[in-house]
Amino acid sequence: MTRFLPVLAIQAPAQAALASDDYDTFEQALAVELSDFGPNFGPEAEATPRLVCYPEMHLCPNAGTPTQRRAQLEAAAEPIDGPRMRALADIARRHHIWLQPGSLCERGEDGHLYNTAPVFSPAGECVAAYRKCFPWRPFEPYHPGSAFTVFDVPGVGRIGLAICYDIWFPEVCRQLAWMGAEVIINPVATTTSDRAQEQVLIRANAIFNQVFVVSVNASAPSGVGESAIIDPEGRVRSQLSGANAGTLTDVLNLDEVTRVRQFGTAGL
Repeated sequence: MTRFLPVLAIQAPAQAALASDDYDTFEQALAVELSDFGPNFGPEAEATPRLVCYPEMHLCPNAGTPTQRRAQLEAAAEPIDGPRMRALADIARRHHIWLQPGSLCERGEDGHLYNTAPVFSPAGECVAAYRKCFPWRPFEPYHPGSAFTVFDVPGVGRIGLAICYDIWFPEVCRQLAWMGAEVIINPVATTTSDRAQEQVLIRANAIFNQVFVVSVNASAPSGVGESAIIDPEGRVRSQLSGANAGTLTDVLNLDEVTRVRQFGTAGL
């Protein structure tokens, strides 16, 4: 049986700061995105696993000086079982999607701030929560995570998580591939001129590890965009040009990973 995974990668600016119990604006925008893509993402497709991805820190905007940014993140930080996570779980359940809402500012049990990417199943369960292992120093105030993370979409395959700067360290994607990942989700909030280099790196990591890479960057003014979906042979399947808001839609066939790993890149 073919292992299809419909994907929406939403290149958008960071949403204005929200109360942890008020996610109506986020859910309304999500509903519009889902309705725009017809039966593959509408209510009638509930039996089909569907994955929706957002950029890094999409729901925890921060800007200004390092001191200002730190203050905004301190105010936004919540524990992993806080009201924000419960609200997002309910949204995933109501829309019957696999929801990867970018990353959030987590207040760890040790008191540190973490840049954490959660994943919610269509049943409204948090099935994964990855803490960014490589914060971009000295710009980011997060404590580094200490574990790599994958999750399973039953009947489809295994997916890994790597946040923004993580993709610059080849050990991250290699470890995810060793853990069985066939797709790597890469939420990004790159505002700098090195997005061109990141695009090389996501293609290289896809080739090295024979995986799909879904790299979704924030749009202006939160990021420079250029989101892309890469196949297991390093080809660009789809890409947004420029920093404007937009959405990539694709249907990944995870059997392509099996084919490339069995027969080699370019059949070689």
